[in-house]
Amino acid sequence: MTYKLSYQRGDEWIECNRAAVFRQETMSDGTERLIAGVPNGSDIFPVLAGQLEAPYDLLYVLHTSRGEGAEGRYQSPSLGAAEFFALWNRFSLFFSGDGRFDLWLRSQADGTVLVWDRHNLLYAYGPLTHIEERLKTAGFSEGNPDAGFPHLHHYRPEFDQDAAEILVWLDWKFSPLQPADRQ
Repeated sequence: MTYKLSYQRGDEWIECNRAAVFRQETMSDGTERLIAGVPNGSDIFPVLAGQLEAPYDLLYVLHTSRGEGAEGRYQSPSLGAAEFFALWNRFSLFFSGDGRFDLWLRSQADGTVLVWDRHNLLYAYGPLTHIEERLKTAGFSEGNPDAGFPHLHHYRPEFDQDAAEILVWLDWKFSPLQPADRQ
């Protein structure tokens, strides 16, 4: 199995496999969000996406390019559930095994947003009760998905073709990275 993140123990880099834990928190602006660790090999992102009402907006934030395209934000056209899951099924190994990007999915119906970042953390904004219930059903428990430790992102050459293909899969609208997007 490939993975997108390693942590350092002594002189050795070890696969970072996050625990299936989550917590709810209040941000400085008063917004509530949920943050969860995404274990390697977990299918929790598409499971949660399936709980949201389509149509969706998808944002692919390319932080680190290996030549497949310009670093930036790629905004999808409006996607129906079938279109999103077709994309997911085609690129799921890339999504779970490479650390060059973040994925954002927004339900146009109620504004719920899911973010799966390059650190294998999942953030949810909007109505959180149904997301928390679905996480518990999937075996997640309340806890602290630690985000701060020395780590290494993996940008795998075996995914370069997928990284190039996703950029032509949809009619993306491109915009530059925002300051908060930069690593």
